[in-house]
Amino acid sequence: MSAAQIFAVIIFVGMFIMIVLDKIERHYVTLGSGILTLAVVFGICMHSGSAIMDTLAIKSFATKDFWYQVTESESKGINWATIIFIAGMMVMVEGMAKAGFFRWLCMKIAYLVKCKTVPIFITFMIMAAVLSMFIDSITVIMFLAAVTIELSSLLKFNPVPMILSEIFCANLGGSATMCGDPPNIIIGTSLGFSFFDFLTNTGLCAGISLAVSVVFLYFAFRKEFTDTKEKVDMSKFPKPSEAITNKKDFIISSIIFGLAVLLLVTHATTHLTVATIGLFIAAITLIAFGKHAMELIKKVDYKTLLFFIGLFVVVSGLEETGILKLIANFIGDISGGNVMLMLAIILWVSAIASAFVDNIPFAATMVPIIQSLAETSGVPISTLAWGLAMGTDIGGSATPIGASANVVGTSVAQKNGYPIGWGRYCKKLAPATVIVLAISTVYLFVRYL
Repeated sequence: MSAAQIFAVIIFVGMFIMIVLDKIERHYVTLGSGILTLAVVFGICMHSGSAIMDTLAIKSFATKDFWYQVTESESKGINWATIIFIAGMMVMVEGMAKAGFFRWLCMKIAYLVKCKTVPIFITFMIMAAVLSMFIDSITVIMFLAAVTIELSSLLKFNPVPMILSEIFCANLGGSATMCGDPPNIIIGTSLGFSFFDFLTNTGLCAGISLAVSVVFLYFAFRKEFTDTKEKVDMSKFPKPSEAITNKKDFIISSIIFGLAVLLLVTHATTHLTVATIGLFIAAITLIAFGKHAMELIKKVDYKTLLFFIGLFVVVSGLEETGILKLIANFIGDISGGNVMLMLAIILWVSAIASAFVDNIPFAATMVPIIQSLAETSGVPISTLAWGLAMGTDIGGSATPIGASANVVGTSVAQKNGYPIGWGRYCKKLAPATVIVLAISTVYLFVRYL
């Protein structure tokens, strides 16, 4: 191995360990690792200014393909399309939250099922999955968990089973679309897949898995759920309309959300890239909210965006030095050209890794690996991509630290006096994860091989 390869690996492994230890905020970890990659790997070891410029990818903003893409083009270095899209959706979601959209939706559903515990349990699971197809699962869980605890105090039930089920279904729903989970955004923008490509491939698998998961989780938790014996006094229950802070903002944010979904569904036809869609949605949200625009901008999670930027630089170090190609060749050698084994390795290794380390850096690392595998083995890149997407999205559900939504959901529960330990979390959700991965394996084999 060359000095550049050795340092690229050391920086990457060091970054991963620091993220797992969680002693320093993760955006500082990836940014610091990114700066080291640029200075040590590209500068000192490779003396390559072109590698630095390719990684920073500043020139991509000036290209037509960045905003309007008719033919697929390769993404290298910092994936600015992913950054802009996530930032744009964050602005939209903050607008929806300010208008009371999420609280209204939860209260409305509770009213429709007459505040009965089991129907709320089932409908909230389905709602978590559906909302997470279009909105970041972290936001979905943040609001769902808070409303679940509010409902539990009114209806006298234990909110923990419902919160755990919501977390699982949100991660599952996120796997169904390109914008549902950050790993899918990375896979989609890097490999040129559309919202509809995900919906008709991973979406179908997620739909089948959701039906099985709802049944499994119902039976797993049914003993902990009993509808209140006394009839609920609906007059004491908060009305859904009370959740709406501003009717005009509520209508506007709902329209913007509908427009975002429409643009994402049709972007393969319109050829507008996710960067264009993200920027446009952010712009009209800020214009619509007028004097509150600065408030929405301040609430954007800049730490996550910086985390992505640093991460892409570090992964680019592995790519530019040829490490990722070596890993791809290793997987190809192990599978011995057996496509079924290769796909199983990608799915299950991705899932197991994502249960213990953040699935975002793992997906970013794996994308160029499956690109190399597709080139050397002749297996369609799409087949490997769907395996990677399902593995990273679903595997994260198995442990409390596997995905950001898990951390948020368990934190909300703990703050309200309902601590969820590793034992309780894994006892129910680890078996559910294995069941969905088994369904995904069969689905991938039957459909693509």
